[in-house]
Amino acid sequence: MNRLQHAMAPKPSSRRKGAGPSTRRRMLLVISLLGIASLGLMARAFDLQVVRKQFYQDQGDARFLRVVPIAVSRGTIFDRNGEPLAVSTPMVSITCVPSEVLDNADRIPALAQALGTNADELKSYLEQRADRDFAYLRRQMSPEAAQAVLALGVPGVNGQREYKRYYPSGEVTAHVLGFTNIDDHGQEGLELAFDNWLAGKPGAKRVIRDRMGRIVEDVEQVHAPQPGQNLTLSIDRRIQFLAYSELKKQLQDLDADSGEIVILDISTGEILAMVSLPTYNPNVVTGSPAAARRNRTVTDVVEPGSTMKTFTMAAGLSSGKYTPTSPMVDTGNGHWMFMGKDIRDVESGGNGVLTPTGVLTKSSNIGAAKIGLSLDTKFLYDTYRAFGFGESTGSGFPGESVGLLRPGRSWRPIEKATMAYGYGLNVTPLQLAVAYATLADGGVMHTPTFIKGGSDAGKQIISPTIARELVDMLETVTAPGGSATRAQIANYIVAGKTGTAHLASGGGYAKNSYNSLFAGIVPATDPRLIGVVVINNPKKNVYYGGVVSAPVFQSVMTGALRLLDVPPDNIGRWYVGGPLQAGGGLAGTAPPQNAQQDDQSAVEAVEP
Repeated sequence: MNRLQHAMAPKPSSRRKGAGPSTRRRMLLVISLLGIASLGLMARAFDLQVVRKQFYQDQGDARFLRVVPIAVSRGTIFDRNGEPLAVSTPMVSITCVPSEVLDNADRIPALAQALGTNADELKSYLEQRADRDFAYLRRQMSPEAAQAVLALGVPGVNGQREYKRYYPSGEVTAHVLGFTNIDDHGQEGLELAFDNWLAGKPGAKRVIRDRMGRIVEDVEQVHAPQPGQNLTLSIDRRIQFLAYSELKKQLQDLDADSGEIVILDISTGEILAMVSLPTYNPNVVTGSPAAARRNRTVTDVVEPGSTMKTFTMAAGLSSGKYTPTSPMVDTGNGHWMFMGKDIRDVESGGNGVLTPTGVLTKSSNIGAAKIGLSLDTKFLYDTYRAFGFGESTGSGFPGESVGLLRPGRSWRPIEKATMAYGYGLNVTPLQLAVAYATLADGGVMHTPTFIKGGSDAGKQIISPTIARELVDMLETVTAPGGSATRAQIANYIVAGKTGTAHLASGGGYAKNSYNSLFAGIVPATDPRLIGVVVINNPKKNVYYGGVVSAPVFQSVMTGALRLLDVPPDNIGRWYVGGPLQAGGGLAGTAPPQNAQQDDQSAVEAVEP
């Protein structure tokens, strides 16, 4: 039994020692590994979706999201009467993803034809930009032409809204307004001066583009566009056109190199018209000469010639040494040798003894020189300076010149003498207009402005009494026997001054080249407008300011007075039955066309 029990008793397994893991242990191992892997995946998911979510989202967005500009319209420029002078018109620029277009090279010839370019040149252009995701194919096409391009459905080709500046008056207002570049930023003139005001601020929006660069969804607006603000100028488009037409005609008739005209409202300093010729078309700037784009009225300078005598006389009257009628000035036989220089008058046989008023009437160089020399140099310089010569007018026009007026302490006697009749200093036509407007407004100087309602209170330069005396003296210049009878305007009294100056050349003066000037005030009894006309180098054997520039003033101002409905001077002098002037004409009117006019008396010496 014992043996039997012993034999039947279980014996120890021989596999326990050195045997592999049990099934349970295997299961635990597999579960552990799966758990670790799950934890790893969860950690990775947490890292991607939480810790570095923004990074990967930005990376994805960068492939599909784009911030694109929202085009904004530039402000409109109006004339003083609300007529548009510069407007922005909607255009479409054609853009592309170069690589997408190149992938469809068979479509390039049709695309080039629609764009109006050469297929080979277009392909070369795209190949040079193949690594970019944006390129312009054509800027600022009309919406109709752009739609014809987009209708081709070339992959990667898209349209983008933009604006282009358009100038309805073209070359008539070109120098005042200037122009903008392809990106609608001001480059010249008032477009440049008021660029921040007119331009506005483009908006921006975030969009989703597909791989061909097409916008498939607007996501959000980053910031709203702010349209440019409108600008109302002091310019009167009607007077501007009249000034342009008359000046252009005179330049053509006289074969002159260039010319300028500026018209101011005397009581406000507002610029009603400003023309510079030759000009250009601001709607098609490409190809126009740089010289034609220069606004000579404010950027170029001239020696003022005899128009400067008015301010020499202002100094004389202000000094107390002179009145309009005394003392008498002896101009002799028309030649006066001073420091080896022959200062001369043109009047045959000379003018003899003249009153200060007569010096202006006859435009005597000798008389002006003697009056200038009799005054204290510092006082004379300060008077010129007070009228704005040698400094900016403050108009704010880009590139405005300050002219040239050397300090009085450096003047030699001969320079002081010649400066008294307009040589040895330089002024711009606008400076000259401001100076004459100061006299016309009772000695009050206003800063010239291109903005309607932008006038200032002004400052008193000389006494109102002396200013009025000077205007009265200038009336004689346009009266019979004066140097500017051709500036007379029917039913209005004109006060003004002619000027003729040799053109500087090679360190001296050209013998037969001149600048012809006229500055006029109308109506003289109640001044409203001042006009300055400058014609450079006329070539038809006439060059005196009274013959060349005064007629332009007369034509332009006749129309301007009518357009502005300015009443005639002293209406009682020209009603039917009223008193008539000598010769049968109405007082204050131009002489009959058949009246004899002595052109010789309408000239002044120009010997520098």
